[in-house]
Amino acid sequence: MNPPPTDTPSTSQGGAPASVAAAGPVPQAAAPPSRRPDPRPADPRWARPALLALLLVTAVLYLWSLSASGYANQFYSAAVQAGSESWKAFFFGSSDAANSITVDKPPAALWPMALSVRLFGLSSWAILVPEALMGVATVGVLYAAVRRRFGAGAGLLAGGALAVTPVAALMFRFNNPDALLCLLMVCAVAAVLRALADGRTKWLVLAGVCFGLGFLTKTLQAWLILPALAVVYACCAPVALRRRFGQLLLAGLAMVVSGGWWVAIVELWPASSRPYIGGSQHNSFLELTFGYNGLGRINGNETGSVGGGGRRGGGGWGETGLSRLFSSDMGGQISWLLPAALILLVVAVVVLWRARRAVAAEQAAQRAEFLVWGGALLMTFTTFSFMSGIFHQYYNIALAPYIAALVGMGATLMWRRAGRLGASVLAVTVAVTAAWSYVLLNRSPEWLPWLRWTVLALGLPAALGLLLSLWRGEPVREQVPAPAQDGAPTAAQEPARSRVAGRRLAVLAAGVGLASSLAGPVAYALDTVNTPKGGSIITAGPAVQGGMGGPGGGRFPGGRMPGRWRGHTNGGTAAGAFPGAPGGGRGSQQGRPQGKGGQAGLPAFPGGPGGGAFGKRAGRMGGMGGLLNGSKVSAEAEALVEKDAADYTWAAAAIGSQNAASYQLATQKPVMSIGGFNGSDPSPTLAQFKKYVADGRIHYFIAGGRDGAGGKERTARAGGFGGFGGRGGNGGSSKITSWVEKNFTKVTVGSATFYDLTARKG
Repeated sequence: MNPPPTDTPSTSQGGAPASVAAAGPVPQAAAPPSRRPDPRPADPRWARPALLALLLVTAVLYLWSLSASGYANQFYSAAVQAGSESWKAFFFGSSDAANSITVDKPPAALWPMALSVRLFGLSSWAILVPEALMGVATVGVLYAAVRRRFGAGAGLLAGGALAVTPVAALMFRFNNPDALLCLLMVCAVAAVLRALADGRTKWLVLAGVCFGLGFLTKTLQAWLILPALAVVYACCAPVALRRRFGQLLLAGLAMVVSGGWWVAIVELWPASSRPYIGGSQHNSFLELTFGYNGLGRINGNETGSVGGGGRRGGGGWGETGLSRLFSSDMGGQISWLLPAALILLVVAVVVLWRARRAVAAEQAAQRAEFLVWGGALLMTFTTFSFMSGIFHQYYNIALAPYIAALVGMGATLMWRRAGRLGASVLAVTVAVTAAWSYVLLNRSPEWLPWLRWTVLALGLPAALGLLLSLWRGEPVREQVPAPAQDGAPTAAQEPARSRVAGRRLAVLAAGVGLASSLAGPVAYALDTVNTPKGGSIITAGPAVQGGMGGPGGGRFPGGRMPGRWRGHTNGGTAAGAFPGAPGGGRGSQQGRPQGKGGQAGLPAFPGGPGGGAFGKRAGRMGGMGGLLNGSKVSAEAEALVEKDAADYTWAAAAIGSQNAASYQLATQKPVMSIGGFNGSDPSPTLAQFKKYVADGRIHYFIAGGRDGAGGKERTARAGGFGGFGGRGGNGGSSKITSWVEKNFTKVTVGSATFYDLTARKG
């Protein structure tokens, strides 16, 4: 499906056809692998303008209407705001500038955004533009990594496929840590590929640094692909075996240093003078790493979590198994080109393993690159398919660059192979992709209903055209012999003309097949960028049938609701004006698109603002509104919290990070998050909270669980969020609430209820 090379092939001295320009010259004889990369011919003249166009289109796609999402995930935006005000909060990743508690991740992903806010002030653009630029950089690095051995065409195909992957278009416009992690993983793979090409230690050390920084972004998820890359290097590097292991040890050391320095400081820092480590139950980052964010994600045993327990028969985060990423919840996010990537990976490895002596070195190098990208894909795919803990749809961005690389490399390799194999594999790949795109599009029958039939109408004939091109001659470029002097065709011209006709048919079919393969992802990506996103769980594309309807499910809060909720946005609100654009309003109204009900764009949950229609369905969760997204802060409530805020360490305190974040972003004053994200962390304890109040350090307590809208505090109970104490957590948020309600004066502002902690009852 990759466009054919534009240069005219030459022949080597031995008479064997040379590789096309983008793929590099064919060695004339078998030779031991060189530690220096073979010189590559210059790219075609169209390559650089095409790359610049790809990066420009990607930038436009990721920046388009970016501020409509406001503060996106307010949980992280509040930490960014805190880091822009306090260097201590910046270093630790604190949720507020007074450093009461950190987010439940390391802080590396927050640092670029916090620096941007320091430079340009707090706004949606200042927070989200760094994420979009990371997306453009990821596409560029992927292009460079694939282009180096497979040519500019392959790099463009890989970069374009990544750019329009729906979950990539989602997360490179959002402020979760996944954007930076994806960039670092692509950089790590690119560095390993350079090390495989020339055996230089510096590239492997650079890969180790990327893995270390990835750990500081999203802990152990950064190391999912590490075993596969290490094994491939140990087996395929062009240096002596002993040197390979020495290089791997140095890379491991670089990884430990680049990722461990921050951990060491945090663990050695006196706990009394640093913020509580959010997400842990004993104020330990190591516990967070290997528990809640580590093995707990694999086995579902996440103390303090809000769900988990995915299992074969279903569970809080979806059914596990090999079909998980093809399911209704996940398929439209990532799996459009996944079957194609797996087909091309298997065929390419088999073909390249049977290398002829004349091209053994080059094919061995290509095979190693397929093993690197394929190993990364399979390790991540397997982990995501069977992990029983918290698993959201947007995690699938980790797979996007590996799928895109394999599609670009594999399609190019098959396109350049003479004979029936290349055309047959491409035909099967196009047909399978078209059929799977139809299945995915059919899960949203009311959304662009013509598109699924168009994909089939283009894809299946394109596959047939690739097969028919074999009948008109092998789909490889051949020079047509000159005609005889009398003008009559020579005997050699007839088969040559047949081959040219076959080539033209193959080019046309490949172009149509490429269009059909990318039509679905492009449509999903465009829908995603035109839909405001907000909250903790978001998805790309339209609503789908068969969504989970629960944590990690496809229908709330990240997906549109079908039927009566049609018109509400996917993870956002009904379309309309958003004050989050430059020059817009402040705080929650700037930072979060608001719809009717509780969650933006969704009917309210019990315990969230407004109560509402989803009560029975979501009741077992004790109120998801404040857990998944913050509340809307009225101008009156904002003014109340801001009053005399400079006289207090925290202007207010609220149960759960999202609710606290809403008020902090609205007022830009520190608001304490009691219990961290889930409300289940034991920070602060009741005794600590009483001391803070006695010392006059907190002004208001925001009532209503997570909603801050006056709803009655829901008592903690097994499996519930309303009090909160998550699953197995040690949080004392319900005790704090009871103590406050019993001892302090209630202040009602509109629909919001506060308790003035400076005014005791009686």
